[in-house]
Amino acid sequence: MSRAGRRSRRARFLVVLDVDSTLIEDEVIELIADFADVRDRVAEITERAMRGELDFEGSLRERVVLLAGIQVDDLARVRERITVTKGVPELVEAVHAAGGMICAVSGGFHEILDGLGEELGLDRWRANRFAVADGQLIGDVDGPIIGREAKRETLHTWAEEFGVPLERTIAIGDGANDLGMMSVAGLSIAFDAKPVVRQEASLVMRDRDLTQVLPLLGLRG
Repeated sequence: MSRAGRRSRRARFLVVLDVDSTLIEDEVIELIADFADVRDRVAEITERAMRGELDFEGSLRERVVLLAGIQVDDLARVRERITVTKGVPELVEAVHAAGGMICAVSGGFHEILDGLGEELGLDRWRANRFAVADGQLIGDVDGPIIGREAKRETLHTWAEEFGVPLERTIAIGDGANDLGMMSVAGLSIAFDAKPVVRQEASLVMRDRDLTQVLPLLGLRG
């Protein structure tokens, strides 16, 4: 998805963020799981996947199966429960003011991210989609899963689209699923991240405030 008015311009640099527990404070699939009373089961699988103990694609399918029967209308109520991470509006504004582009790629779902991306002024975003029938989730994903490799490919695609060399790309994330895009970015930032991510990242940030990124990009002294 993209934000109208930012479709073709070249950029000085590109920032790509993970969504769950990075751009936002929440794990969206766990909020959705509340509607089926399976949050604890979903959260346990999520935690193991983020630590790199489970294959992300398989673990996502395992979690989505547990959501079968949830009404599509309930997804709109999930958006009301999301908390945007401290510093996101400031980061978006500063990146745009400096001629950069800021995007998000998520192992979560377009049904939630579309509205959030528009609201925050992101330039592009990509996520999974729920498979739906008769107004209900059927316990499957519609299309290829956005996992580690897809995140890597997405950063490449956006960098090419905006004419940004990889050395001027920044990837920010917290879980093992983010290691693909972090491995090819010019700068990778582990944001309040799992140990496996902290070990691989260029920089580690422990405080949950994305304004910390600004000085690293020369956007604030």
